[in-house]
Amino acid sequence: MGIPGYHGQFLRVDVGTGGGLSVPLEENFLRRTIGGSGLGVGLLLRENSAGMQALSAAAPLVFAFSPLVGSPLTTSAKFAVVSKSPLTERINDSLASSGFALAGRRTGHDAIMLVGRAAEPSIVVIDDGHVRLEAADEIWGMTPGDAQQRLKQRFGSDYQTAVIGSAGERGVHYATISHDGRHAGRGGSGAVMGSKNIKAICVRGTRRCDWAQPERLVELAREISRKSFGPATAKYRELGTATNLLTFNRLNVLPVRNFQQGSFEGAERISPEQLGEVRERTRASCAACTIGCEHLYSLQDGKGSVRLEYENLFALGPLCGISDPEVVLAASRRCDELGIDTISAGGTIAFAMECAELGYLDAPWLRFGDGSGLLRALDLIGGDSQDPGNREYPGNREHPGDAELGRLLRLGSRRMAIEVGHNSIRFAPQVKGLEIPGYDPRGLQTMALGFAVGSRGADHNRSGAYEVDFSSAVDRRNPGAGAALLAIETEDRAALMDSLILCKFLRGIFVDFFEESAEILRLVTGWDVNADELRATARDLVTRKKRYNILAGWTPDEDTLPERILRQPLPEDSLSSLSAERLAEMIRVYNLGRGWTAEGWLTENEGSAEIHC
Repeated sequence: MGIPGYHGQFLRVDVGTGGGLSVPLEENFLRRTIGGSGLGVGLLLRENSAGMQALSAAAPLVFAFSPLVGSPLTTSAKFAVVSKSPLTERINDSLASSGFALAGRRTGHDAIMLVGRAAEPSIVVIDDGHVRLEAADEIWGMTPGDAQQRLKQRFGSDYQTAVIGSAGERGVHYATISHDGRHAGRGGSGAVMGSKNIKAICVRGTRRCDWAQPERLVELAREISRKSFGPATAKYRELGTATNLLTFNRLNVLPVRNFQQGSFEGAERISPEQLGEVRERTRASCAACTIGCEHLYSLQDGKGSVRLEYENLFALGPLCGISDPEVVLAASRRCDELGIDTISAGGTIAFAMECAELGYLDAPWLRFGDGSGLLRALDLIGGDSQDPGNREYPGNREHPGDAELGRLLRLGSRRMAIEVGHNSIRFAPQVKGLEIPGYDPRGLQTMALGFAVGSRGADHNRSGAYEVDFSSAVDRRNPGAGAALLAIETEDRAALMDSLILCKFLRGIFVDFFEESAEILRLVTGWDVNADELRATARDLVTRKKRYNILAGWTPDEDTLPERILRQPLPEDSLSSLSAERLAEMIRVYNLGRGWTAEGWLTENEGSAEIHC
């Protein structure tokens, strides 16, 4: 097609037959969806997949790239994995950085779509656009890291791979897709891949895209790289995302013991400041990134190091009442080995801990603050209660109810609550089935709105509404309904960043994000795009996800928060109290601000705007 920055086609792979077909993409479609999450959602709508079961053979799994992949722009080596979520049965898009994005684009395609189900455990091999299936018997059951090593030995180092762990093979509803120690984490894309009997995708290629203005693009890339070393990203370089822990604890918005408290007495012990003093710490970067936010901490067992970020620190620590840093690090490593999302794993286990303490579950060993119980629960999720890595923690005798508990834990907290009963759904820490990240909504009420209306559920990456709460624009404990309009702005910026794709840690370096993004696209594609067009595009990207969810069965009562959040103030701060009425008014203003009905349905104009290829 000759569009700079694009190949103008996607690769549709039927893993049931092993066949691959290159499908053209029109320029108008690419301009409206851009790439990444936007492109992936557009392809799912085109496939009419919203009515399919997430784990059915026909359900598509899309690996979507962007026009910036392979460019000199920092943090641009990213891709999106887009599908229907088995955890929520709504749209899911997970992002990740690695060489897989670079190699995947060099196959000559802007996206790779998997459909069908292989007859036996298989590997999808894509070599310059040519597709074949190979047996995965020797790597089935391996950890993602071990599987990647074996695949490099088998195919060579010029192939880049995306793999699932045993959790994806077993259909854990929050299984991840892993690559180079990074994960497309939330929503269960690993289970979708496993349901297709695919253990790994191996890609390589030689096809590259041209840029419309390559010399100016290189100059701009240097400017952005220079800014990425500045104060806007300093905290990520120095301590990583885990630096938020003590701040949130001080503000009483750190979720503790399944959102029963907002501050944790053991926070200091597991803070990155403390960990950095007593453990060896190294830094690393994603592919094509100048920020270097990745911080790895050594374990006392001598078995290497673990990447620690705020979300796995919160979810496997305070949320479960755990203050032992060795347990938190070991649990984080175990999640990586299984290939599961740490937020959903921690949230589901914390919920199970409360149910066990209330007598709703027959699991006397599962209690808040018990590191042995946390690690044992993770092993049950992975289907192995006898994992040798768990034996150093005492008291792990097998219990008659363990197999059933493992089955429940694999479903996530919402489905688990439905099966457990006792109206336990009132304290299941989820929205639309996706477990809530490490921000207590009662003390960050613009973020509460972002969680409630989020297209993939409670999500801090698709809505940056916490930025509003931490600004001078609102009172975070009573922001007023007008804060909904500010939340829309953060959601639109996130939607565009996830489609370009650029790392959100860059957001602080832009003075006018939409104008500067328009310049980037002009230099890459040659389009006469401007800031106003990108603002409209961003809003369309959000609306497109809403359209998908409506087709999948969304109703307005899904846009809410757990009863606990709406009825119980934070114990440490009585002003941090969020009523159902206050949230409902913010949601009403949000929906109208988006041009939808007050209840959140698309208007006739919005609902009829379909994408054609």
